This record gives sequence, C-alpha cells and structure tokens, in this order.
Amino acid sequence: MSPVLAGVLQVLALVVALGLAYRPLGDYMAGVYSSAKHLRVEKWMYKAIGAHPNTQMHWPAYLRGVLAFSAVSVLFLYLLQRLQGSLPGSLGFASIDPDQAFNTAASFVANTNWQSYYGEQAMGHVVQTGGLAVQNFVSAAVGIAVAVALVRGFAATRTGELGNFWADLVRGTVRILLPIAVIGALVLVACGAIQNFSGIHEVGQFTGGSQQWNGGAVASQEVIKELGTNGGGYFNANSAHPFENPNGLSNLFEIFLILVIPFALTRTFGRMVGSLKQGYAILATMGVIWLGFTALMMWTEFAHHGPAFEIAGGAMEGKENRFGVGGSSIFAVATTLTSTGAVNSFHSSFTGLGGGITMLGMQLGEIAPGGTGSGLYGMLIMAVIAVFIAGLMVGRTPEYLGKKIGTREIKLAACYILITPALVLCFTAVAMALPTPGNSMTNSGAHGFSEILYAYTSGANNNGSAFAGLNADTQWFNTTIGLAMLLGRFLPMVFVLALAGSLAEQRPVPATVGTLGTHKPLFSGLLVATIMIIAGLTYFPALALGPLAEGLAS
Repeated sequence: MSPVLAGVLQVLALVVALGLAYRPLGDYMAGVYSSAKHLRVEKWMYKAIGAHPNTQMHWPAYLRGVLAFSAVSVLFLYLLQRLQGSLPGSLGFASIDPDQAFNTAASFVANTNWQSYYGEQAMGHVVQTGGLAVQNFVSAAVGIAVAVALVRGFAATRTGELGNFWADLVRGTVRILLPIAVIGALVLVACGAIQNFSGIHEVGQFTGGSQQWNGGAVASQEVIKELGTNGGGYFNANSAHPFENPNGLSNLFEIFLILVIPFALTRTFGRMVGSLKQGYAILATMGVIWLGFTALMMWTEFAHHGPAFEIAGGAMEGKENRFGVGGSSIFAVATTLTSTGAVNSFHSSFTGLGGGITMLGMQLGEIAPGGTGSGLYGMLIMAVIAVFIAGLMVGRTPEYLGKKIGTREIKLAACYILITPALVLCFTAVAMALPTPGNSMTNSGAHGFSEILYAYTSGANNNGSAFAGLNADTQWFNTTIGLAMLLGRFLPMVFVLALAGSLAEQRPVPATVGTLGTHKPLFSGLLVATIMIIAGLTYFPALALGPLAEGLAS
C-alpha cells in the first residue's frame, strides 16, 4: 500500500468514526447540561465547595466563578511544583524554579499545556497525576461550560440567566470527561501505552553510558490530554514517545479523541437552541476547514522534491516511521486546528509550507473544530461577525438565531477576535526587537522568526505545541508566554460571557422573508470566507516573513 493511500484511508476511517459518535455523544451532552437532576457524587462535591447548583447566574456571576476557580487552580498548581522536592513520590526531583512553575501553572489551567521542561526529568508522580492530570480534566470542563453558557444565551428569552457555573463544571467532569477517559485509557493500555507508578530504572547499556526511563500513569494522562484538547505530554517527546503513542492504531485513536467532543458539541448546540440544522451548518463549516487543511498538509509533506523524498515516500524528517507522513500530517492538523498542542512529530522539521499550515491553523482561532468548548464559542463568535457582514451587504439589521446583532453585540465580538492577534503580534515584535530572546533561536532567518512567532501563537491561542527549535526555558519566555496564555484564555471568555448575557436578555424576533438563512450552505460558505479573510488580513504580513518566505525559497 502506498503511503498516500494509507493516509487517505486514515482520514476516511476518522470521518466514519466521528460520524458514528456524533449523534449519541452530542445528544448525551445536551442532556447533561439540560438536566435538572444531580447525581449523588455531584451533591457531595457541591456540599464540599459550598455551591448551590440550582441557583441561576447572570453573566457577571458566571464569569466570577470561572475566574475564581481558575485563580485558585493556578495558585494550587504553582505551590505543588514549588514544594515538589519535599513531597513523597516525586522520584527525587527538585522543586521547580519560580518562573517555570508560574509558566506551567498558567499553561495547564489555561488548557494550553505549553511545556518548557522535560517531563521525565522534572516532574514526579505527585505533580504529574495530582496536579497536571487534574487540570487536564477541569480546564477542559471550564471550556465546555463557557460554550454552554453562550448557547443558553442564544436560547434564553429575556432572562439574562446562563445557568450555574459550578454545576456545569462538575457535570462536565463527572458525566462526560471521566467516563470517556476511563474507557479511552483502557484502549491505550491495550495498544501498548504504559500505566504504572514505577520509578526511574535503566533499560540497557549503550555506548558511552546507560539509558534511563521513568514509569508513570501515562495512559490515563494521555487520554485526557487528547480528549480535553490539552496536549501536555508525560514525556518530552509527547505523542511521539512509544510509551504514550505506541503504534499506528493508538495514533488514529488519539486523533479521534482530539476531535470527537469539539465536533459533537455542534449537535449539542443544535439540540439546545431547538434547531439541529443550525448545528449542522456549524459542523459543515468546521468540517470543510479541517478536511481542507488536512489535504493541503498531506500534499505539502508528500510532494517529492528530489531522490531522498522519493525514497522516503515524503518529507520524513522529524517524523516517526511507525506513523509515517500521513499519520503525522493528520495529527499535526488536528492538534493545531484544536487547542490540543500534542505532537507526534516535530513541526519545525515539516516543510516550510507545512509549518505555515500548523501556524495558520492556530491563527484561525482554533475553531475547526477547536478545543473542548472553546472551538464552539469561537465559531459562534465568527458566525455573529459573518451575520453582521451579511446584514451590511443587504442593508438590514443582522439577526442570528432570532437575536438581533446590534452595536453592543458586535463590539463584544470584535473585541474577542482582536485580543489574541494583539497578544501574538505584540509579544513577537518585542521578542524580535530585544537582544536576549533572539539567543534562544536555534535557527536564523525566516525559520528562526517562525520559531518565535509559533511560540506566541501557540501560547496566546491556548494550543501548547512548540516548533521544537526554540529554547523557551528562560525567564523571558517563561514569563511572557505565561502571560500570553492567561490573557489569551480568560480575556476572550469575558467577552463571550458578556455577549451571552446580552443575548439572553433579548426577546427573540420572528423570522421574515428577509432573514438570512443561517442553516443553509450559503451561510456556511460565507462563514468559511469570513474566517479565512479575517485571519489572512491579520496574520499575512507575519506569515510572509516566516513560513511563506521559507517555503517559497525551498
């Protein structure tokens, strides 16, 4: 079987698997967030934290819950790392330095999982399982909760109520993420991923010394890392490590885990607003972009530029033989079009245009299908922008799902889409202008610029993947990328929840013959065009200095 055909078959298998999971999972999640009942274990949790799950919240109260929970999480994870040297089960590792502890705490709480450290050489079992793995669950649940709050804003009528953050957080963790993670971990163990609490041990003698490996609860952390679109690996090699991703089957399963909840949330959205066709329109938009990026990535990496590429079957530098060009390309697109950031190959070793595709996937806002929750609310913000543009074209007040998109709503949406590019471009510009940050670049010229642009793109968009050429373990990068991650995660949530509150206070307006049909293919096409134009106009100058210049010169 040719490598190209193998890659195409993997894409088809993914489409079939996602199609089979779409309806039952989407309907189940809609039921979870619409139910008035609480499980017994959930009641215990509410009592422990002093929450009143039946109390409805307006958007300021919902936002306070999100920010308060996240702030406590950052503090807890920071202290856990700073005290690691005194904790049992830490494999003898020392406590983490303050700047790196801040960076890692911000990273995992912000659902970014950017790692400026070697996991197997820095973090013991306590921090890995009691700190990082826990945040993999709850940070993903926070993202879904904010998305559900925005959906309720579209569905509500003159109430301003968005649900209860604490109930949404607990339900998302207990009823959705935990059950799927348990089943997924068993699948990964069956595929060959490890799951133990073994210490450091030698695996053999080699020329010049011996090789040492850590054990760990890898499968359980690997599954939620992908399912929750987190991305932080137990080992530095991430999903390229055989203990995390043993073979082609586990690789395909991990890609499925990355995509399944973000895609299924579109049906949850359709079910909760009372129109499945609206969910299908959002799904179609996400699907077109994902398939387009996957096809383009596979073309760039399979294109033969000489005898070496022909013999290898494509651009194999930086890729694992057990995954090949196809499996690596599909994984790279999935992880950068979502907020996952896991890698099974080194994006710095992709072709110039291939590296640009991974960067552009994040710069779109990671909305195809995006992160758990963040992908849906990001796409709905873009839908609001698209409806507004369509309204300007025909000279009428824009409406979406029966809600008028007025001055307040469009200002909030505009602020949302401006925050992340401002963080990425400003931090990149400052880093390139100062003398010290440039010393962390492995390469010079266009590729070196891409390393820094990729780092801030990944951090501000809550992705977490790295270009694998930048030494980011410095006080400058630990601090600035940490700030980019926190601001890039929580500032957009402020505007999402404010928009949700504004929509929830409105009275729905009836559809007329002049109302734009947002459930039709025409709107999906307009939405795709809007996304590509906004991202292109925003980032094209920076991309032209980096991956485009490198790709055209090769």
